[in-house]
Amino acid sequence: MIKPRAVFFDVDFTLIFPGPTFRGEGYRAFCARYGIDVDQDKFERAVASAASLLDEPDDTPYDPEVFVNYTRHIIECMGGVGPRVVDCAREIYREWAACQHFELYADVPAVLGELKAARIRIGLISNTHRCLASFQSHFELQGLISATVSSSDHGFMKPHPSIFAAALRLVDVPAAEAMMVGDSLRQDVEGALRAGMRAVLLCRGDTPVPGATEVLRARGVPIIRSLTELKRLVIG
Repeated sequence: MIKPRAVFFDVDFTLIFPGPTFRGEGYRAFCARYGIDVDQDKFERAVASAASLLDEPDDTPYDPEVFVNYTRHIIECMGGVGPRVVDCAREIYREWAACQHFELYADVPAVLGELKAARIRIGLISNTHRCLASFQSHFELQGLISATVSSSDHGFMKPHPSIFAAALRLVDVPAAEAMMVGDSLRQDVEGALRAGMRAVLLCRGDTPVPGATEVLRARGVPIIRSLTELKRLVIG
């Protein structure tokens, strides 16, 4: 495998993960401020139920209401009712952009540093309204990342091909010499492959591996459990 000249990363659940603010107890605290009673033990099932709401058509422009509706669905599945559910969902959506609510996976700094040392350009492509400059400073990643594209700034979300094309232009690398690493089969892997890039699917920890693993491997898509495995694929 030829070493890529650029590697792009998804952000949420690839480089960072939500802390308690965006788990069951956090949702319960948000809802309590709005006079909404929810069962935090129903959080994981509620998130699984809401997942399909993020599968918008590929040509759908970025729309905050998609994420507000996703969050509202979670609240309602946790038992939340009343006229203030949408207001609560909007606050949760706004707070998702705040870096202090998140934690960096332990393998991130070393892997990004080694890619940088190998003269590989590093980029971020994220379906987010978070400021990616603030993300870099908050997690002390300055100097490692060459380009960033967020869907809220770009106007379209992954897997729309234009967001990948915009990122490639920023690093001045052709698609065939670039790789996308992320946790979403549809947004990161399928989006990158359609854009002519290579892709790696990251399934951290106990995350279930997609059933079509052989199909992915046949298409040249490795599946890794941590970013430390990426070094072998990219640097050797």
